[in-house]
Amino acid sequence: MTAGAGTTERAPLLAHPPRWGAPVAGMIATIAGIATAESVAAVSPAVPSALDALGQLVVTALPGPAVTTAIDLLGAANRVVLTLASLLVALLLGAAVGRIGATSLPAAAATVAVVGLGTAIAVASRPEASVPLVVAALVAATLVTIGLLGRLLGHLGLRPPRPSPVPPSPTDPPVDRRAFLRLGVAASVGATAMGAAARGSRSVAARIVPPSGPMPQATTALPPVRAAQDLATSIEGVSPALTPIDRFFRIDTAIVLPRVDVADWELRITGEVERPLSIGYDQLLARDLVEVDATIACVSNEVGGSLIGTARWVGVPLAELLEEAGPTRVAEQVLGRSVDGFTAGFPLAAARDGRQALVAVGMNGEVLPRQHGYPARLVVPGLFGYVSATKWLAAIELTPWDGVDGYWIPRGWSKEGPVKTSSRIDVPGMDDEVTAGSVVVAGVAWAPTRGIEMVEVLVDGEVASTAELIAPLSDATWVQWRAEVPLSPGEHRLAVRATDGDGTLQAVGPARPAPDGAEGWHTIRVRAV
Repeated sequence: MTAGAGTTERAPLLAHPPRWGAPVAGMIATIAGIATAESVAAVSPAVPSALDALGQLVVTALPGPAVTTAIDLLGAANRVVLTLASLLVALLLGAAVGRIGATSLPAAAATVAVVGLGTAIAVASRPEASVPLVVAALVAATLVTIGLLGRLLGHLGLRPPRPSPVPPSPTDPPVDRRAFLRLGVAASVGATAMGAAARGSRSVAARIVPPSGPMPQATTALPPVRAAQDLATSIEGVSPALTPIDRFFRIDTAIVLPRVDVADWELRITGEVERPLSIGYDQLLARDLVEVDATIACVSNEVGGSLIGTARWVGVPLAELLEEAGPTRVAEQVLGRSVDGFTAGFPLAAARDGRQALVAVGMNGEVLPRQHGYPARLVVPGLFGYVSATKWLAAIELTPWDGVDGYWIPRGWSKEGPVKTSSRIDVPGMDDEVTAGSVVVAGVAWAPTRGIEMVEVLVDGEVASTAELIAPLSDATWVQWRAEVPLSPGEHRLAVRATDGDGTLQAVGPARPAPDGAEGWHTIRVRAV
């Protein structure tokens, strides 16, 4: 429609802003702000991810049953889910900020600034964080969020007009939905791609950048594992004598891997000791290091589960360090403290009874990987990880038994966590089809520090075979076993049970992992044809 020669009048695209406009504008601006923060975090390891830092705070604040349920249901994937949950909360907060901005942009800006300040405090609390860089990153993210929110609300006609001597043209639409959609889509796609690329590059860097420092060498090394000591070389599918690092389970409360600079790192031994110690990384490696083959397990492991592994650890005997510090008469508990605040405590006796507890600095011939606790962690054979396996170790504190509780104890788990006698069928697998006749069944059994005396395989509830045991690498590792059982055509249930070195038969259960470990005979179903 023409208003005059050579002049085209634009009809308003929308008379009133849509109800969803302001919340969507807030969410889009929030995505852009998060992407900015994540991009800076990808460039500098001294700027932790804001999403991960907030997720870590959630883990710390959640009640024990909630964290336990997440680990039980999701395993290692709980970190991804928690990060997505943090993102969802951020988007909901962004929607609220958008609604605030629809009536007052300064109020929305103030809200974003307050959230940014709180996020900066959370991120700066991470041990690897540089406060000035964190503040700079969050200021940039806040400015991007406020700036984009203002532009998007302006396209919706919701941004308060600035004083101007020029009156608005009657041909200017109060709401330009097309401009809003163009900017919103471009910002959303660009920010999402930028944020995803930033997190991806950070994840890849965490995997491919090895820890710094020299390779720890044991003063007296253990001999290589021979084929005769590893049933996995002859039966495919059986857990190997030593679990490869890339297959070793990881369950912990760390949403983001702590990055520790060994130039500044010290292991402190404090508390009820006569001579407190502080030992640097180079000093630790200069000591006489020992190699220990040991199986460690997570208390959340279900019957037949995979949250267990065996490795060749290199480190300093914990008993040696504690004796140097000189425990006092009231010292009863060894409490490990991680650089990220996690704690785990176990009886002092477990460090002094000859089970070869370690401050480990190496794993399977490599520098201890970041995901498994670099630069140092505790390995205590015979105890579940939740009471003993402190990763990213910063301090060891000796306390009375009831003086301090580790992270998981107030959350409903038992104060003591000895690993229970257990066994697992690796071959065949659940619902496998096998050839009728003599069928090979194989797997692993474990009772670290007690050893395994016997493994029996049951077919349809009756003992069908006593398994052959492969000599274990040590009394702290699992035992591989194999048996042959006769199976007639049809469906059968195979079960396994172990008897430990103390003569104790594995509990039939069933019992869930909480509060002190699962119980039950691992049972599978197969069909013989």
